[in-house]
Formats: sequence, structure tokens, C-alpha cells
Amino acid sequence: MEPWEWDETEWRGRVQKVRAGRSLKPAVWPNGARSAVALSFDSDHETNELRDGGNSIGRMSQGQYGNRVGVPRILRTLQNFGDIKVTFFVPGVAALLYPDEQKRAVDLGHEVGLHGWIHEVNTRVPPDKERELHLRAADTLEKITGVRPVGMRTPSWDFSDVTLKVERELNLIYDSSLMADDDPYEIVEQGEPTGVVELPVEWIRDDAVYYNMNRFSALRPYMPPT
Repeated sequence: MEPWEWDETEWRGRVQKVRAGRSLKPAVWPNGARSAVALSFDSDHETNELRDGGNSIGRMSQGQYGNRVGVPRILRTLQNFGDIKVTFFVPGVAALLYPDEQKRAVDLGHEVGLHGWIHEVNTRVPPDKERELHLRAADTLEKITGVRPVGMRTPSWDFSDVTLKVERELNLIYDSSLMADDDPYEIVEQGEPTGVVELPVEWIRDDAVYYNMNRFSALRPYMPPT
């Protein structure tokens, strides 16, 4: 059936599957701060090319730049500005390629969170396989860093029909993939509060939309380096 032929049960059911519940913004931020900012970085590295089955040496080199230059520069900057603590969301394959990067981040007090296995588009993966990949990634990050991940940013910034179920199976405290608010909120599943905290994202807060470049497509940067 076409969407305009759906009855209310169908369209309402799709909308109500995963929703934003109560706001979790505190009445007062700690230490009287006027606002709070969460910094996070998706350390995808070569997995952006690998997840599409690609073999471009040039794009692989862009991924290696993230490890050789990008993450070390970020870590130095964070230390220079008062030892700020952040989260790095890392695909399992990227963690295996660069285990020392993950260990260094954790040793400096940062968090390493789940970001899929090979940066797969999880909404296109069969349900059983998506579950297996998330669990495999969690085991991998724990083995490398010594810390079991407590949060996830899905590699597609989206949920499949089973993503939330897997997150709850992993006993995750929070997710950071959805976009229903400016502030943290509790995720609701089929009208029932889950206890999972959403730290919402938005593409305009991500550097990729401003700096990504693909010379063989219409993807071009929209902001000068300055």
C-alpha cells in the first residue's frame, strides 16, 4: 500500500515506535553554569571507505590522517584548554586498526563509545546481523580499552526496528543518534519509558557537512578553512 492509503493504525504505529519522552535537562547546571556542552568525535578512519566495499587508496589515506594527525591534534587541544573530557565514538574495525589510539584516549580520561562494527549503515543490515555486529563491537572495545561501553552513536545516525532493543540488551545508559530535541531526553518505546537517555545530535553540529569533499559527486565543502 502507498502511504496515502495507510489507515491510522499503520501511520500512528510507525510514528510511535520510538519517541522522545520526558526532558532530562536539569533545572540548574552544576556549579551555576549557564549552559552545558558535550563534545564528541566519530573516529571512523578507514571504515568510511570499507563499509561501502571500497578500495580507494586515496580515501584510505584520508582515514589514516584521522589517526596520524586528527585525533592526536584533538587530544592536544583538549589538554591545552583545561583537560576537557570528551567521547570518541569508534567502529570496532577502526579500534582494531588503531588500538593504541583508543587506549590513549581512555588513559587520558576520555570515553570510547560504540559506533557499529565497520561503520555499516545499520538500518540496511538484517536484524540478527545488526545485533551480532553491535555485540561484537562492544566486546572488541572492552577488550582493547578495558572498559565496557555504556553509550552508542549508531553508524547511520538512525535506528532500525531492533536498534533500541539491542541497546537495552547491552544495558547502555545512553544513545546519541536521534534528533527530537536540543536537550537530553528519555527514549520512549511504544509509549513506555525505557530509562535510556538520548543525547541528541544534529547534522549542522557536525563538521562533515561543511568539510566533506568528493570530487566525483556533488559533495563539496560549504565553508572555507578560515
